Amino acid sequence: MKLLITGGCGFIGSAVVRLAIARGHSVVNLDALTYAACPDNVAEAAQSPRYSFEHADIRDRKALDRIFARHQPDAVMHLAAESHVDRSIDGPGTFIETNITGTYHMLEAARAYWAAQGKPDTFRFHHISTDEVFGSLGATGQFTEDTPYGPRSPYSASKAASDHLVRAWGETYGLPVVLSNCSNNYGPFHFPEKLVPVIILNALAGKPLPIYGDGSNVRDWLYVEDHADALLLVLEKAPLGRSYNIGGENERSNLQLVHTICTILDEKRPRSTGSYADLITFVTDRPGHDARYAIDPTRIREELGWRPSVTIEEGLARTVDWFLANENWWRALQNRAGVGERLGVTA
Repeated sequence: MKLLITGGCGFIGSAVVRLAIARGHSVVNLDALTYAACPDNVAEAAQSPRYSFEHADIRDRKALDRIFARHQPDAVMHLAAESHVDRSIDGPGTFIETNITGTYHMLEAARAYWAAQGKPDTFRFHHISTDEVFGSLGATGQFTEDTPYGPRSPYSASKAASDHLVRAWGETYGLPVVLSNCSNNYGPFHFPEKLVPVIILNALAGKPLPIYGDGSNVRDWLYVEDHADALLLVLEKAPLGRSYNIGGENERSNLQLVHTICTILDEKRPRSTGSYADLITFVTDRPGHDARYAIDPTRIREELGWRPSVTIEEGLARTVDWFLANENWWRALQNRAGVGERLGVTA
């Protein structure tokens, strides 16, 4: 297939680009190259004759129309989004504009293109979203595809709105849509403002390892390359209008996760004295911090035959190895606005 992938220079988007090229697809990577984008993420894939890049903003409808007409994709994988909760607390407007208005323009451009092509049954618009749209769980239970939406941050609210738009365009206009909602991703090329890379890089620098609140907040951790595999499967096999929750089946509290990273680093690059865990520091919690996310993956397992292949211990070891071997990549990103700063406390 020829895939139009939005946000393909970001963390998850670049994993999808790399895997799609490796599997023989053609890829058009549409990216605005905002602060979290990095073309180096797709440097290897960009060597393929089946790869092309379009520097454009998903809020620019004229640019979108031009890109659709020029490349005539068989499917869209819409990943472009503002995604950092702390930044959404400090500046929600950007999240509203990109995640809601940008998705609206993507849907309208895709609908116009699809109609001009004669509304082929084979076309797909795959919208990639987050489990954060479902809100916060207590000590028990899991999110299913039928869990009512209950977003609690500007980021998750903007993603929830984009999910609703996609479903509405499917119902009202017949646009061939599929959706997926993922749990927390981690792995290679993870932009150094999220928890896993922050802990790795702070540890290597001998800096405090900040944990919000008491570290009891629980997330389901999904290795990014497993996620990319699931996304391509959903695109190719999902029935129209169907949504799938994609999880790693690896629930851990933030404190457990950090201790695991410290243990891995203690083995791979020991400190001169003590353990990296000695650097753990508890800081003021994030406003509205969701207590727990957990994915019920029954639907994707039973309908599409997919399960994650990487355990949290294996995935974190791979991630640490990658950051240790790619210092030039992450050092170049540490001077970008907001990286290394505590954000999201203005509420």
